[in-house]
Amino acid sequence: MRRPFTTYFLAFIFLILAACQTSDPRPTATNVVLPTATDMPPTAVSTAAIVTEEPTTTPTETVEAAETPISLVFDGDSAYDFLLEQMEFGPRFPGSPGHEEVGDYIVEQLAALSWEVEEQTFPYQDITGRNIIGRANEGVGPVIILGAHYDTRAIADQTPDSAEPVPGAVDGASGVAVLLELARTLDLELINREIWLAFFDVEDNGNNGLPGYDWIVGSTYMAENLTIDPEAMILVDMIGDADQQLYYEGNSDQELQARIWAIAAELGYEAYFIQELKYTMIDDHLPFAERGIPAVDIIDFDYPYWHTVDDTADKASPESLLRVGRTLEVWLETGIDG
Repeated sequence: MRRPFTTYFLAFIFLILAACQTSDPRPTATNVVLPTATDMPPTAVSTAAIVTEEPTTTPTETVEAAETPISLVFDGDSAYDFLLEQMEFGPRFPGSPGHEEVGDYIVEQLAALSWEVEEQTFPYQDITGRNIIGRANEGVGPVIILGAHYDTRAIADQTPDSAEPVPGAVDGASGVAVLLELARTLDLELINREIWLAFFDVEDNGNNGLPGYDWIVGSTYMAENLTIDPEAMILVDMIGDADQQLYYEGNSDQELQARIWAIAAELGYEAYFIQELKYTMIDDHLPFAERGIPAVDIIDFDYPYWHTVDDTADKASPESLLRVGRTLEVWLETGIDG
């Protein structure tokens, strides 16, 4: 018996639908193969790492790393910043607003760097002078004093017909800058001495810089009132000159001077630390030398802008500050005992 065409047609459609239902080409969840990191394009790998990578350092390790001391070396650019910051106070001769402000600035910098600070005041003429002393390694060993004056000259008498004050970039600020950078960078654990950083007041206004003033007043007061016998005293004065020339000085201890200049030569600075006697100075080291304390004056008295209105920051250089500061740093940390 023949089935009608409609019957065959419906059966045919049913078979097609059944076949489609059992041969779906889409993969199920069980046969998906995800690409590994090595299969991914470089950009995708980098992005995934940024988003999902876990820190390789534990919190405990991070704390320990933060507590590890950082070894510092004298930085000429940092010292030059200290010089520029002093210049922002303007003229700094005794009795001027800048003089008081720069003294406070030195105190603040030393305290921030964890040095013990003493302000040694003394009456002089119509003012109260103020020497500032930063101390570290107290009681560790004999005392070594590093000194510089922070006052500037009230009249630029080396500029013809000028009644203007000396800006004091090299003659004043450069020595202070070296001491402040040493305060920041000295590795005190390597130094078996007590260190004093002495910032002398009322140094630079003798010979009518200010009426009735003498030279080296603050350093004389400190030397006369010492209650201990320092092992040595090193003065840095006018050392920032970009055209630096540091000769032996006649009132300095010859043996100590030769040792410091030899360290400078070992550091490659022999063209600037010149091992020849040229000047004999009345300077802040002299009151200490007169007490029998080995004292050395590191000074560039060939500075052409001395006591002029042109003693400005552009006449100084970070490289000159570096050479002096690095020499003293190496002497203190490794060369005191020769």
